[in-house]
Amino acid sequence: MTRAAGKPEKINETLKELLAGIGAAGVLFQAAGVWLVKDRLSYSLGLWIGILLAGFLAWHMWRSIDTALDLGEAGAQKLVRRHSAVRYGLIVFVLAVLMLSRAANPLSAFLGIMTLKVAAYLQPFTHKVILKLRR
Repeated sequence: MTRAAGKPEKINETLKELLAGIGAAGVLFQAAGVWLVKDRLSYSLGLWIGILLAGFLAWHMWRSIDTALDLGEAGAQKLVRRHSAVRYGLIVFVLAVLMLSRAANPLSAFLGIMTLKVAAYLQPFTHKVILKLRR
């Protein structure tokens, strides 16, 4: 990927597929889970907060790796560690705010965050589906 003025030219196709997988897993978790809980609003709000956070985390990882590729080995390691700590800190912060404020269900927010993991495992499948849809 070529850069102009320190900014990436376009979003990587793999990131697009990962975001599509996050969205698809989110819709699946919403459709299945909303019928299993008593407080549907809290579940849904927490889930979609987690899904949005998962999308941001995926984008932030892509940006971090893209930036690290332009650095030397030592600089890249420092940057990746620092950005990883920022992502973990953000997850802890969001979950703590949800737990303390009771604005939404923190467990469903965690489930939403885990859509990033689901999307990562399903990315090869998502890639094949997107290729077929483009034809």
